[in-house]
Amino acid sequence: IGVNYGRIADNLPSAVKVVQLLKSQGLSRVKVFDADPSVLRSLAGSGIKVTVDLPNEMLSSAAKKPSFAAAWVQRNVAAYHPATEIEAIAVGNEVFVDTHNTTKFLIQAMRNIHQALVKSNLHSAIKVSSPIALSALQNSYPSSAGSFRQELVEPVFRPMLEFLRETGSYLMVNAYPFFAYEANSDVISLDYALFRENPGNVDAGNGLRYFSLFDAQIDAVFAAMSALKFDDIEMVVSETGWPSKGDGTEIGASVANAAAYNGNLVRRILTGGGTPLRPKADLTVYLFALFNEDDKNGPTSERNYGLFYPNEEKVYDIPFTSGGGHVTAPPVTGGGVSRSTTRNTWCVASGEAGEEKLQAALDFACGEGGADCRQIQPGAACFKPNTVEAHASFAFNSYYQRNERAGGSCYFGGAAYVVAQPPSAYSRLIHPLSRYLFVCCGKC
Repeated sequence: IGVNYGRIADNLPSAVKVVQLLKSQGLSRVKVFDADPSVLRSLAGSGIKVTVDLPNEMLSSAAKKPSFAAAWVQRNVAAYHPATEIEAIAVGNEVFVDTHNTTKFLIQAMRNIHQALVKSNLHSAIKVSSPIALSALQNSYPSSAGSFRQELVEPVFRPMLEFLRETGSYLMVNAYPFFAYEANSDVISLDYALFRENPGNVDAGNGLRYFSLFDAQIDAVFAAMSALKFDDIEMVVSETGWPSKGDGTEIGASVANAAAYNGNLVRRILTGGGTPLRPKADLTVYLFALFNEDDKNGPTSERNYGLFYPNEEKVYDIPFTSGGGHVTAPPVTGGGVSRSTTRNTWCVASGEAGEEKLQAALDFACGEGGADCRQIQPGAACFKPNTVEAHASFAFNSYYQRNERAGGSCYFGGAAYVVAQPPSAYSRLIHPLSRYLFVCCGKC
């Protein structure tokens, strides 16, 4: 897990303090949008790996003049490496949507920057790539139909992927499920966008079932690469995030949703495993962004992607590492509690959800969810009382415990919630199923 360190703001802490903040949070990778000397000097000796950026406005010069590329590498990379552990150079950023029409310079600029690294004998330590936005795709749904924009394939993507293969580099991709959800909230489930429990969506093209919009977007890019016979190229998610605040029209922008998306994404990445299409892919993901940036233009969300306020306080609490006392769990909406704070907790059904919603969640838990539902079959110890709510509580708790009480594993679309006291402590006035919960769920 890495983080993007943007600085379009007038109230941010010094670079020295930022490095201390990164280290205190266990963040070992950072991506910057330039090669600012004060930032690179501050990162020296920190052990934090750095990705620097050659801005879009320099692509033309870097493409036309190898001497410019060589001087840029010498001044912004060689002068700091290896004390500052620069591991990659992003040549431009989302070049295909740049209004200054810099696309035609991209490939040659990448080649010239790489050649400059060769001359400095840094090419084996530092990769060269360029972050693309998902708008570079002609098709992204379903994932199996993923393809690059036709007008970009021959002049840009084929030579870019060949370059990445030649140099052992990877494709950088900026993926924002928030944008897709915001524009299609009538058809995309919020649970699907936030990595929460959901029935999933089957891709008719490849038969794979997707449980998150993030995975579906990443696999659309993998499919586009595969269509051009570049299955061997790896990917780094150079930007992804969710805003904690937005305008009234920006559906889904909230602190709770940002915490759920980023917190669940971190756990998803740290627990390993790739995507449905590339199960062995070992993804590196850079969260966007470290701070709220008050000088950004555009809608309110643009100024509210930060994990931290400029005073270094967290906008919300999420983990950045798989362990360590400094990490706390995200406040996942719907009652989800992370494993780090739930040594003795149980998951129970919410009677307010209604029988239809409970039944659908019960079917998922006992089916694809893998809960052990043998004890609620007819004649078994926990079959009675024979109600949907009772059986759902048993199944939900089995699923929750089997998933090691992971954050979000007691949600079921709002049909469940976590209790922190043993079910036996509940009086019948608080929960009419207290005896059932104690006898059956308390032993799951």
